Amino acid sequence: MGRKFKFTFPLGFEILIWLCYVGMYKYSYLLDQAQLPVIRTSNFPYLQICAYSFCITLYLIPYYRWLVPRLLDRKRYWLLLGITLVLFVFVSQYNNLLFAWIFAGLTKGLVVHKYFAGQLALNTFDLNLTFTDLLAFFCVAFARFSYQNEIKRHQAETDRLQLQMGMLKAQLQPHFLFNTLNGLYGLSLTGSKETPRFILLLSQMMQYILYDCDKEKVSLQDEITFLQGYFELEQKKFPAAHIKFSVPEIQGDLFIPPLLFLPLVENSFKHGKHKLHDDASIAAELIITDKQLAFTITNDKLERPDTAMVQKHKGIGLENIKKRLELYYPKLHELILQDMTDSYTATVKLNYK
Repeated sequence: MGRKFKFTFPLGFEILIWLCYVGMYKYSYLLDQAQLPVIRTSNFPYLQICAYSFCITLYLIPYYRWLVPRLLDRKRYWLLLGITLVLFVFVSQYNNLLFAWIFAGLTKGLVVHKYFAGQLALNTFDLNLTFTDLLAFFCVAFARFSYQNEIKRHQAETDRLQLQMGMLKAQLQPHFLFNTLNGLYGLSLTGSKETPRFILLLSQMMQYILYDCDKEKVSLQDEITFLQGYFELEQKKFPAAHIKFSVPEIQGDLFIPPLLFLPLVENSFKHGKHKLHDDASIAAELIITDKQLAFTITNDKLERPDTAMVQKHKGIGLENIKKRLELYYPKLHELILQDMTDSYTATVKLNYK
């Protein structure tokens, strides 16, 4: 199958330049120079001159589509300047003469013939039109160059975040699986009737991590189901702690990047006070409105945490979520971190377009 056509800003800008500049301004400029009899019954008289304006501009297509972006990308500025001078000062003049000769042969016997014959006889360099050509099509070239660079940067950022996502999953899977299996082992020793259900829950969560999270975006409901299982398993590991995850009823189809909130959840459970004190709590809440989705999680802090270790773990997770928010929700998100004396709160707000 062929490549899918995609209409982009540089393409739209290029079409606009050809239609408005070449098809209207340049045609009008040449028509004024021709000083031919006025035809008041037509808005576009002497269409041969319009065709001529397009033809004498065709030689610039390789320049702005290939040459300028390529040399700018390689930082060959002096070479670009030299080629530009040669192209617009010398090549353009011979290009114009070639097409004037062709159109003079095609329009013999017509009124417009004298214009093309005159172009051949005068053989003059039009500085105004050449400078306008340079300005118009260098803008098109720079638009293409900027767009291509942005696409490359976006792709590189996406690839890097995908790699980070893979590393996050690779770190989570053995750690999460090991801790949960230990908890299940404890349940099995006590003969708990809940053991089969927690084994099934663990299986579903691992399936979500291994397979569903390979997508660019997942259903918000699936993400919530995964986090609810995570909270339930943590509550089972620390039965005396106050662990809560409040979720509203989901209306409609909402999609978010997979495991987007997981670094914040992991940090809360890694560095929360609940591991050492029964009266500690971790509370998370998801709020959904017509314009915004907000996820907040708060955990009680240990009295004397290992600061260096906390910063190391938080730094990795926070860097991941910051980059992903910038990629998927540019200028449409907020990440609010509140480090208070007894608690730590992290909030992510996603605004709808």
